[in-house]
Order: sequence, then structure tokens, then C-alpha cells
Amino acid sequence: MRVLLIFIVKMKTKCLVVFLISLLTFQVFLNFSFPVYAQTETQPPDVFFGVDVAYENLTEIKVLIDEISSYTNLLGIGCTGITYNVTRLDEVCQYVYDKGLSFLVYTERFLNRQWLEDAKNRWGERFLGFYVWDEIGGKQLDLYEYKAVDKADNYTDASNQFFDIMAHSLNFVGYNDPAVPAVFTSDYALYWFDYKIGYDVVLAQLGWNYSRQLNIALCRGAATMHEKEWGVIVAWTYTEPPYIESGEELYKDLVLAYENGAKYILIFDSNKNYTQGILEKEHLTALKQFWQYMQNNPRENSSISDRVAYVLPNHYGYGFRGPSDKIWGLWEADNLTDQICKAVGNLLEEYGPKLDIIYDEELEPDNTYGYSKLFFWNASLSPFSTPQPNPFLDLPTELVYTLSAVTSVAVVGTCLIVYFWKRKKTKLRKTPLNYLS
Repeated sequence: MRVLLIFIVKMKTKCLVVFLISLLTFQVFLNFSFPVYAQTETQPPDVFFGVDVAYENLTEIKVLIDEISSYTNLLGIGCTGITYNVTRLDEVCQYVYDKGLSFLVYTERFLNRQWLEDAKNRWGERFLGFYVWDEIGGKQLDLYEYKAVDKADNYTDASNQFFDIMAHSLNFVGYNDPAVPAVFTSDYALYWFDYKIGYDVVLAQLGWNYSRQLNIALCRGAATMHEKEWGVIVAWTYTEPPYIESGEELYKDLVLAYENGAKYILIFDSNKNYTQGILEKEHLTALKQFWQYMQNNPRENSSISDRVAYVLPNHYGYGFRGPSDKIWGLWEADNLTDQICKAVGNLLEEYGPKLDIIYDEELEPDNTYGYSKLFFWNASLSPFSTPQPNPFLDLPTELVYTLSAVTSVAVVGTCLIVYFWKRKKTKLRKTPLNYLS
């Protein structure tokens, strides 16, 4: 420090000015850089992971809870044999709560407002909300007995009917009440329209032979544009025992959902008759391994700007289970279907987990809604994209510190070189007029 002070005192005015400017530049650089990175540092987001129990054997349910409570944090109480019996429901909820887990309650009935208030008072934030009905989009697509739309004039009419009927139904049974923490459902198609009618969280079903990444793209895109949460539920792969996929495949699906940003990850646990669970030792092992994977691989909040989106025609209720799937369950694939399927397939191949699928519902021109690129259904795959951000702002914090220090040293070093070179030059010429001139 003493040497530095002596050096500064001996410096002439011009060199001192340059030196101070260098220090000031370094300080400004620090002030600019470090707060930016302090703001973008993120903590691992909350992930709710567990089992959706859809049978009513209380003894077996408690045994399962005892087993999984150390490596899950969520239980879906999915059997109406329990959820429609307040005494049994309270018993399970309390048991889950005492084990440190959060929980969802499946229902198809009118909201019991008194039970809701009691639940919030007794279990607080561990009670996440109600899982109300399921597969309403898929049931419409497959013309299930209980569907919203029987006939329609066109796609727009079908879409409007679906919204009017299902939004009214959700409102009629009372689950639009602001006092309800959240309203969940699961589905395997038409996720966009599920969110439109009022659901807070939609769980994309991963099962059968359907493309996992495609369903994630559809569900995550819908959630993003509606500013809602999303997740997945691993459903059946077979209609007969063992029903569910192998433990190895289950683990892969769980990791896929996690790496794609799902906030809620559930495994459906019930046989065809809703009398007992289907999870075997290999599946419980997969759950343990996945829990450890999450601990070892905390994820950062991803930005929507890291993803691209494919934009579908508004009201186009296509099922995406193959080029011959139906539209709203009422029409066969049309002349757009093949084009859309090929485009989505190409984009999945190119962007994989970076692809979302959304709808052209009153989208503003020249607005990508945060995505880096939008690919429209009625255009070639030449995207409309946002200006690219400064790549420097994406550098790790440690690298920014390093670059800051290197820059400062370079500036100060240049100043010193100039100073000593000028000094030497002055001595050689023996004239003060050349000093740093």
C-alpha cells in the first residue's frame, strides 16, 4: 500500500488522471455487472412429488405412506370411497400431515365449504387443493359417455361450447371459490382448453405409447400462456396387470418430467377395480432413486426465452395421438392435420425439451410472448424471433468476476506501460515537453 501511494505521488497529472479513470472504470464495471447476476441467481423451485392413491383400503394406504414418506412429499387421495366419507378423509389427511407430506383431495361433488375451512385451519399449506374430475379433454376427444359437446357446427362452435359448459360446471359445483387453494385435473389431450375453463394445474398423463415430450410440450405451453402451473402423472401403460411400466421406465419418465420443469409429479397407483395398489418393489426403488436424483441435481428456474413455441390454429381441438386422430372427437383429421403433425415432429426433433405448443388465440403481431421464436401453423418454419440477448449476461457469475479483474488489470497495465515508456522517452530526449504528451 505504501509503495502504491509513493507511486501515485510521483506520477504527473496526466498519468494520474488515466490511472484514476482506470480505477473508476473498474468500479463502474463492478457496479454494473454484479447486481445483474445477483438478480438472476435462482434457488431450486419447489417440486411436489409422490403417489396418487386411488383405492380405499386404509390399512394398505397407511403402509404405503409409511414406506414413501421419506422420499416423497405429496400424496393424492384419489378414491371417492375415502374422499366422500368425511371421517375417513380426515383420518387419512391427518396421517399424511403427521408424516410431513402435502396432499390433494379428489372429488366430483359440490364443494363442502365447511370442510374446506376446517382443512385450511388444521393442515394449512400442506393441503394443496382439490383434484376435480379428470380427463375432460380426453373424454371429449374420445366421445366418452360424459362429455361436454355432442355436436357442433364447426371448430369454433365446439370450442365455445366446451368452454361454456365446463366452465359453468366448475363454477356450479363451487370450485372457482377464491378460498380454494388450487384446482387440479389430469388429462391426455386438449390441455389448453382445460386451463381456459378455470383449472389452476393440469397434469399431463404419461402413459400408453403416447409421446411423453409431445404431451409435455402441449401442457407446458398451455400453462405458460395461461400463467398457470403444470405437472405430470404417470398413468397406466397396459390395461391388464401389471398396468404400470417397469421401474426402469418409470424412473426415466420421472427424470424427464423433472428436467422439463414440472412442478407436480405423481404416479397413479390403483388397479382396474380400485381395490389395491399396483406399485411393486421395483417401482418404489425407482421413486427412491428419483428422490435422490432431485437432491443431487437441483434445477434452476428456466426462462421462457430459452424455449420456442409452435402456434396452432385457434379452436383446433386436435388430439395429437397420430395423424388420424380426431378433432374435438366430432371430425376426422382435416387437410391441415398432416402439415401440423410434420411440423411438430420436425420441431421436436430439432428442439426437443425446448419446444412448447400454444394456440393462436388473439396473439398480438410482433410479440413472441417471451419465447425466443414462434413458428406459426400457417407459415413455413421460418420463425418470428425476438432480438437475441447480450450473451455476456448469460455468463456464470464466477466468470464475470474473472473478466472484470482481467479487464481492470489490462487497463491499469496499459496505463503503466504508457507511463514508463513516456518517462524513458523523456530521459532519452532530455526534454520535459515530451512527458506523456
